[in-house]
Amino acid sequence: MTETTGTPSPVIPADADAATDAAAQAEADAAAAREEIAEQKAVRLAKRERLIASGAGAYPVSVPVTARIAEVRERFADLEPDQKTGETVGVAGRVVHLRNTGKLCFASLQAGDGSRIQAMVSLAEVGEESLAAWKELVDLGDHLFVSGEVISSRRGELSILATEWRIAAKALLPLPNLHAELNDETRVRSRYLDLIVREQARRNVVERATAVASLRSTFAAHGFLEVETPMLQVMHGGASARPFVTHSNAFDTDLYLRIAPELYLKRAVVGGIDRVFEINRNFRNEGADSTHSPEFAMLEAYEAYGDYNSIADLTQELIQNAALAVSGSHVVTWADGTEFDLGGDWDRISMYDSLSDAAGVRITPETTVDELQALAEREGVEVPLSNHGKLVEELWEHFVKGGLERPTFVMDFPVETSPLVRAHRGIDGVVEKWDLYVRGFELATGYSELVDPVVQRERFVQQARMSARGDAEAMPLDEDFLRALEHGMPPCGGMGMGIDRLLMALTGLGIRETILFPLVK
Repeated sequence: MTETTGTPSPVIPADADAATDAAAQAEADAAAAREEIAEQKAVRLAKRERLIASGAGAYPVSVPVTARIAEVRERFADLEPDQKTGETVGVAGRVVHLRNTGKLCFASLQAGDGSRIQAMVSLAEVGEESLAAWKELVDLGDHLFVSGEVISSRRGELSILATEWRIAAKALLPLPNLHAELNDETRVRSRYLDLIVREQARRNVVERATAVASLRSTFAAHGFLEVETPMLQVMHGGASARPFVTHSNAFDTDLYLRIAPELYLKRAVVGGIDRVFEINRNFRNEGADSTHSPEFAMLEAYEAYGDYNSIADLTQELIQNAALAVSGSHVVTWADGTEFDLGGDWDRISMYDSLSDAAGVRITPETTVDELQALAEREGVEVPLSNHGKLVEELWEHFVKGGLERPTFVMDFPVETSPLVRAHRGIDGVVEKWDLYVRGFELATGYSELVDPVVQRERFVQQARMSARGDAEAMPLDEDFLRALEHGMPPCGGMGMGIDRLLMALTGLGIRETILFPLVK
């Protein structure tokens, strides 16, 4: 036996070697891809120069389009194979398929809505010089104009037999592989590519616009007016959230990006706009996950002489009408094929009662903080800066939230967590507030609004104390808003709903899919 001396070499696990090799290979592949793209860009830049030198131009101010591709497809949907129409049209689209074969070249042109048509460029129709220029200058991704007769090919493909073609916009970078899925990173960071290559991405944009139009239509039918309120505010308020802070050079003061439009919309109600709503952007300096985004679209509405019951009825109608507009039915079909029923009258459950049933112990507004804290510790629920209301809500989320699949209004919240809400007309320590849960996430919230300026001041003072103890989400005391309330605000119901989350409920997608250009690092 041979004796060895010195420090032994470390033993490297085989899976570590494999991971290192895989990472190195991935980096090598990425470097090769970047080099290939750089080469393609150089070739395309040279083509751009030739187009400009020829006088044709690489980016003309316009091209003589006479019809959209979708219109042509609809008009000639029943054309038989190898049939001519005798009608000439000029269409434009992005080249997503290209095949050059001798005297006849083919391209598939895609419009912004995803509709496609085949362009056929033949020696007989355009001549030798034009055909040669096509082969030399046209690339995948280019925007192209073609004019010619609408025909059907021998295989039955609706086509434009071109007598003229032009580059409408030269693409300097190649398209991604249209036959492979884009990864999530590319889809979010380069949404323009996602829109080009993926039908679902285009559908998401259309469905969002359709849903928002439906909301406005429903509000109009109920006599609501749409207004716009400030996004830059001298004092943040209207929600419990951490704000973004910026600075105005003109006023030499710090300003806050809006976390909610509530306090300004209530000022409008004080001024006599009895039914008012706004759809606009909110900003909250908080985490991002599958249901939260730091920047998001928000709907808020206020109805004088309503309460949290009437505003719940309106919210159900708003969502169900949006479902009808998007899907043609209250039963919506999500992107993965799952059907989800938004129809019928939705359940309304008590927060305290549902928590008591799920926890197996009676919990009321009189349950002490110590009792709630003990239950939270037994369940492993951490609640920093605990008060009764926060403990109740965190425990409710632990015990009940995950089991709510059908649309459900969760009614009657602790007063500590809802400083802008009217006290319950029959239960001490509770306010008339609901949260609407769909598929286990919060979609909307509604209140019987607090309109008593004396009580509102007391709530703001309590919020200020919480802020002094380190609660970054507590609201500041807003003297201007209190002054507005002191002029008299009628009884009122109010609601707020995330537009992004509405689309999540209608489509089954995550929040980054429902936002066209989500914020990413």
